[in-house]
Amino acid sequence: MATKHTKSAEKNGFAKSGSLDSVWVRAFTSHSEWPDKEEFLDVIYWARQVLGIVVGILWGLIPLKGFIALLLFVAVNAGIIYVYFANFQCVDEEDFGGAWELTKEGFMTSFAGFLVTWIIIYSGLHFD
Repeated sequence: MATKHTKSAEKNGFAKSGSLDSVWVRAFTSHSEWPDKEEFLDVIYWARQVLGIVVGILWGLIPLKGFIALLLFVAVNAGIIYVYFANFQCVDEEDFGGAWELTKEGFMTSFAGFLVTWIIIYSGLHFD
């Protein structure tokens, strides 16, 4: 018998194929099974958002600027995500529409977060 909290969580879509804890565990466990493909795409999306903000902070602190910084962000962002799904999780890319679909999942919002963070940190530290 499910509790009222569990039913409302399932109704809102939080506990479809398991708890939120199990998604975190699978995200940080190598070669995990992903029965719900949307959960894996969500992990890729949110990992990329965190990565964009972290790289924005690093680029602002270093300080990197210009076109080189933008190209490095694209390479680092795409490279880390590709290594994550191809080597760490070892998922079949074709289940998700190919490697390109996984590589571009959430890229533009990550790029926006990176730009905002990078500009704020760089401007705050390196301008009078």
